[in-house]
Amino acid sequence: MTPEIIEELIEPRARDLGGFEVRRVLPHASRPMVGPFIFFDHFGPVEFERGHGVDVRPHPHICLATVTYLFEGELVHRDSLGCVQTIVPGDVNWMTAGSGIVHSERTSSEQRAMGARIHGIQSWVALPRAAEETEPAFSHHAAAELPLVERDGVKLRLIAGRAWGEASPVQTLSDLHYADAAFAPGARLTLPAEHAGRAIYVVEGELQVGDGPLIVAGRMAVLAPGSELSIRSRGTARAMLLGGAPLDGERHIWWNFVASSRERIERAKLDWAEDRFARVPGDDERIPLPSDR
Repeated sequence: MTPEIIEELIEPRARDLGGFEVRRVLPHASRPMVGPFIFFDHFGPVEFERGHGVDVRPHPHICLATVTYLFEGELVHRDSLGCVQTIVPGDVNWMTAGSGIVHSERTSSEQRAMGARIHGIQSWVALPRAAEETEPAFSHHAAAELPLVERDGVKLRLIAGRAWGEASPVQTLSDLHYADAAFAPGARLTLPAEHAGRAIYVVEGELQVGDGPLIVAGRMAVLAPGSELSIRSRGTARAMLLGGAPLDGERHIWWNFVASSRERIERAKLDWAEDRFARVPGDDERIPLPSDR
């Protein structure tokens, strides 16, 4: 490994979410966050039998923003604000939990009838202390609304933040970048230096940063700060590029709760156990508070 380029190479751990498996990259024991990104799951590709699909029942979040991004398939989002939104590949669902929100994500009845296929990334962005208790909000941006950068054999969709001379319309509460990059064989992309926390997660193919080792599919490379870095591909490849400024202090994570204080998480646990969070209109199920997390 080349320590001046790659600080750490993370191998995900398999997690069963009740019917399908995900690869969990963040948080990792040795790397709890990259910039403000505190959670990163890669799910699929998986194909369900007819009549089956994703059923992430209503569950709560606090003090973070969730980001759903699909490569294949579709999901129906419902939340306690009354928002109902179908997300398809290339779109962005950005949900700011703030003081507290409840949501579900499910396969539609139409997709179940055909035999659903799903593939994507679920990530969480922890909020700055001053914004942890902001009013919850939900925004959806279609793929056509997001900046598309094309250069040197790379097609890059900027999901959120500012980078490569572009700014995403997705409203964030901290300085970051998050992008989906597709590489043609022999393509090259310069990764900006402005963020102290930076990482590459390879979804498909292989990539190389500078003269460092090859980063294979299913691995996240956490990059050293301080300089622009050149990413190049041999064959075709696809990767998620993420990063941002470090947060203002430690963050605690327990189940679906993230906060700068353990006391806030304990309060959220009690609120969920005693049914004090708002309900999701049109989705009456509810994931019980875990007893062993």
